[in-house]
Amino acid sequence: MPSSAVDVAVIGAGAAGLMCAIEAGKRGRRVVVVEHNPQIGRKILISGGGRCNFTNLHTRPENFHSANPHFAKSALARYRPGDFVRMVERYHIAYHEKTLGQLFCDRSASDITGMLESECSAAGVRIETGCPVRKVSAGARFAVETANGDFLAASLVIATGGLSIPKMGATPLGYTIARQLGLRVMECRPALVPVTFGRQEQAQFGGLAGVSAEVAASAGPRRFREKMLFTHHGLSGPAILQASSYWQPGQTLEIDLLPGIDFAGLLGERRAAGDRSEARTIASRFLPKRLADRWFELHPPSQPVVSLGDWEIAAIAGGLHGWRVQPAGTEGYGKAEVTAGGVDTAELSSKTFESKKVPGLYFIGEVVDVTGDLGGFNFQWAWAAGYSAGQYV
Repeated sequence: MPSSAVDVAVIGAGAAGLMCAIEAGKRGRRVVVVEHNPQIGRKILISGGGRCNFTNLHTRPENFHSANPHFAKSALARYRPGDFVRMVERYHIAYHEKTLGQLFCDRSASDITGMLESECSAAGVRIETGCPVRKVSAGARFAVETANGDFLAASLVIATGGLSIPKMGATPLGYTIARQLGLRVMECRPALVPVTFGRQEQAQFGGLAGVSAEVAASAGPRRFREKMLFTHHGLSGPAILQASSYWQPGQTLEIDLLPGIDFAGLLGERRAAGDRSEARTIASRFLPKRLADRWFELHPPSQPVVSLGDWEIAAIAGGLHGWRVQPAGTEGYGKAEVTAGGVDTAELSSKTFESKKVPGLYFIGEVVDVTGDLGGFNFQWAWAAGYSAGQYV
């Protein structure tokens, strides 16, 4: 079968790849997008509980984690949340802000994939789904051998995503191509992922599966105040998923179970008032009862507040405000929302996403060593990276 000549070949029909293809097509470039899954945007379709948390209004460079914290600034400044919102509104897609700047479709994530497909069609972009890539080679042009035929392209864009959610078709292809063509890849690991308990904490807290509470979870320099959920194996919920991106094996997570509450001061006030309630009872006003009961079974004393000494009050409050958990690990790529690590940003132009070593080769989106916080930030990174590269491919 003879090769088809194109200006731009994009591997991966996810958020970043489709946005790049649209922008390149608008510039009159002949673009083909190849996707091994049978449909485009599979992670878009399952995101946000099927309603696609497509951006976050409060996106800032500080919401992204990378070996180079400055790399994301250029693209994020060039394509902002409002730019994507304007496209959504142009297609009359109903959406709402849920919390903390997170925007969701009112109806279905398929509204977003339908919009992107229409934009591709209008820009003359050819999309090949069910089209696994068999081989990529670089010469005067890039040769991309696929199950649906071969393509010769002046520019090659790798938008293959990371290793998270393998049941959605995640593969290491992007990293393999990067290494094959001489680019460095930073160590990858699951991010925005539930953590698992060690044996002792599993025995202590495994029975609380399903209990949730608002906490402040810290790992490294970042602190996240959101919900935490006990699972059968450990901890999940937004606060823990956020902190997991900054947690390294062997480190502890510090969890404030009563954020914003001066529990020592409150116990002192109740003692002065002659309160004969137990600290557990007072804590139950702010914590789920099952959690408060279990916590005070593991952390006595249980005498009335009126008889507590200063050091006992300090110890009770200190434990609740500074619970240190040393996870045994995470639940892995199967439960991870994104992949941390990836193609080293030092290999790429922050303006164009082009390889510094291989002219015409671009890496965008999750395959790059840039990971966003939970809440629409990773989609905004994909749109921004795709848009930026699309101006140059």
